[in-house]
Amino acid sequence: MNGSLQSCPRLVDINLNRGPAGLGFNIIGGIDQQFIVNDNGVYVSRIKEGGSAALDGRLEEGDKILAINGASLENRYHHEVVELFRSAGENVQLRVMKRSHLSNGPAASKPNRQPSTSTLGMLALFAGAVSIIVVVALYKRLK
Repeated sequence: MNGSLQSCPRLVDINLNRGPAGLGFNIIGGIDQQFIVNDNGVYVSRIKEGGSAALDGRLEEGDKILAINGASLENRYHHEVVELFRSAGENVQLRVMKRSHLSNGPAASKPNRQPSTSTLGMLALFAGAVSIIVVVALYKRLK
């Protein structure tokens, strides 16, 4: 190992039953609508409150959908994927790659993330350094 932090993709099979409002999530991506540069994948862009996906609880915004009922979504146009979802029937099996918390993908671009511990530590260090500079300046003034 070279000391770098790596994560293994986690694959999950999720079975959803189509409800009155469909499967309860939106997608983004495909050959013609790349969400991530150089990635033709299809991603969950939104989970609808009260929908089948939200009630199941395993599918998350930022997850990459690899297959629908065994049909691969690799190298497909967005409209093809939408049609696969529409014709998938009442019980839909999804093969999903869970979002990586270390990647620069959709989940990492969410705006409301909390600052990391290292960010807070750097802020504390900076505040401490400023305090020392102020104290030294006041001390020299009083001399």
